[in-house]
Amino acid sequence: MPDVSKPFKAACVQMRSGLDRARNTADAVASIEKAAGEGAMFIATPEMTNVVDRKGGRLLSALPTEDALEEINTFSEAAKRLGVWLLIGSVAVKQGERAANRGLLFAPDGVVVSRYDKLHMFDVDLPGGESWNESKIYEPGREAFVVNTPFAKLGLSICYDLRFPKLYREMAQAGANVLCVPAAFTRQTGEAHWKTLLRARAIENGAFVVAPAQGGTHEDGRETYGHSLIIGPWGEILAEADHDEPGIIVADIDPAASSEARQRIPNLALEQNLKISIINQ
Repeated sequence: MPDVSKPFKAACVQMRSGLDRARNTADAVASIEKAAGEGAMFIATPEMTNVVDRKGGRLLSALPTEDALEEINTFSEAAKRLGVWLLIGSVAVKQGERAANRGLLFAPDGVVVSRYDKLHMFDVDLPGGESWNESKIYEPGREAFVVNTPFAKLGLSICYDLRFPKLYREMAQAGANVLCVPAAFTRQTGEAHWKTLLRARAIENGAFVVAPAQGGTHEDGRETYGHSLIIGPWGEILAEADHDEPGIIVADIDPAASSEARQRIPNLALEQNLKISIINQ
């Protein structure tokens, strides 16, 4: 079993990805290199690192399948060259008639050790006329993952998954002590809920949360919130980008703090299925 007791340095890469996959990839690698230079051995990028495009037809017409996606080789080479664990929060890849919103975890030898497809599609109508229907473009995933690494047990998720606490509870009960939430939150929902939901997932599961984000006004016209965060298991903010500009944040993570938080409040061990009775008057 991996030794997950030693402290390590983690980083979030905040981006403003556009339509050009090659340019987005180059921007991501530059920030990954900067984070590695500051000592981070686990580096995470946001949702849709390789392309942000809300026009489904345009996106799908230019998108290859994973085996032909050039940026995967680029990220693999970066992880190997820098000797870091690299979570590409997600990339868009062609999958049948739709795309997958797929997170990729690279080991320091450049090998992809985990693929996670976003489970929950952001199909919502927001106040002010803002509307999203991800299920028209993306095929939802079917499986959640906890990855045992030499430095932590990572629970993988993407953006809208954040609003489904049962997912994180089950990953925590499976041993995850670092919950990864790469995202591209809209400005409207980010201002209202981003930090609150992330701190809640950390506190209720006694886990660290690493949440790299997209931020700003993108080429396709969408606005994302930014404000990447690294949060401790007691809900404390360890690092925060207090803006929506591209950049990095770095924080030290001590896995022992997760164990300590879970000992203080052992709610993970007391989970039970309750029968809910409805009383009509």
